[in-house]
Amino acid sequence: MPQIEHQVHVALGERAYDILIGPGLIDAAGAILAEKFPGRRYGIITDDHVAAAQLPRLLAALDAAGLSHSEIILPAGEASKSWAVLGQAVEGLLAARLERGDLVIALGGGVIGDLAGFGAAIARRGMDFIQMPTSLLAQVDSSVGGKTGINSPQGKNLIGAFHQPRLVLADLSTLDTLHPRQFAAGYAEVVKYGLIEDEQFFFWLEANQGEIFAGGPARGEAVARCCRHKARVVIEDEKELGVRALLNLGHTFGHALEKATGYGDRLLHGEGVAIGMVLAHQFSARQGLAPSQDTGRIAAHLHKAGLPTRLSDIPGELGSTKALMAAIAQDKKVSRGALTFILTRGIGQAFIEKNVDPMAVSTFLDEMRT
Repeated sequence: MPQIEHQVHVALGERAYDILIGPGLIDAAGAILAEKFPGRRYGIITDDHVAAAQLPRLLAALDAAGLSHSEIILPAGEASKSWAVLGQAVEGLLAARLERGDLVIALGGGVIGDLAGFGAAIARRGMDFIQMPTSLLAQVDSSVGGKTGINSPQGKNLIGAFHQPRLVLADLSTLDTLHPRQFAAGYAEVVKYGLIEDEQFFFWLEANQGEIFAGGPARGEAVARCCRHKARVVIEDEKELGVRALLNLGHTFGHALEKATGYGDRLLHGEGVAIGMVLAHQFSARQGLAPSQDTGRIAAHLHKAGLPTRLSDIPGELGSTKALMAAIAQDKKVSRGALTFILTRGIGQAFIEKNVDPMAVSTFLDEMRT
């Protein structure tokens, strides 16, 4: 059986689960699932891109263990996080006659994890599911913590449910097949954990970025450290009523930019987060909260990873500041109309700031567009 290099436990009482990290875990999935969940059938939800690269491995593993399965293959891309595609996923589970006691497998990146997890939450009033994240972004962030959902024309991830997985299998070998742009986009979420509360982790990333991108041992260590960070926050605040909001550093700006660019290949989620994190540090510096030199250091690290760091790095017309502010006003952290941002006092010192002045944000965005 392939080696489990790292194991992270998410201690949520009766909803507790493990994150297993290592190469070749998809090939071992049949044996792992047969041992942990005997007698279950499986509904695999994936997309057409991941299906070509990874689905044969999973099917072979399940067949070798004698596990019954059905496959639901959806279109790839952020646009699939919609009511229509969610309906396809749920109807596929029902058509396969999977029962409430069976398991849904989310095989793919963040889009599939969010979509399949939400589908599992509502199919037959709730089915258990397993995350098998195949992108760096999903392995370090979206597969952990139980936030599932789809997008709305009003904004990103505004429709969904908290539904914890029963297990996360993070197969590091899937990262070898990622397009460099997709890997870099996921790396933005890795950097995020250092910027939130772990200055030493950010410094470690500066020293080990090359090995992480090359696939050396630092890659698995980075994934595990991110998962430990997120697990700790999720345990403390499962449903994002307090400290978990810190995990959205850069996301308020980033989600608005994603909406402005149509949730497509023009700006990937991690790219929006990269720009958003730089903007959050710049805005904090403008407010006299953080040293301005940190912004340059962060931007340089992200740029070295191949990520955009400025609004001008986004191809095409961005739309008006007014439209960006309207998207920010739909952010999930907005409370009774007041803007909430994750700001910072420096690298590793993020904090939640409520009642941020919209005019100050609008003026700042106007300045950043020039």
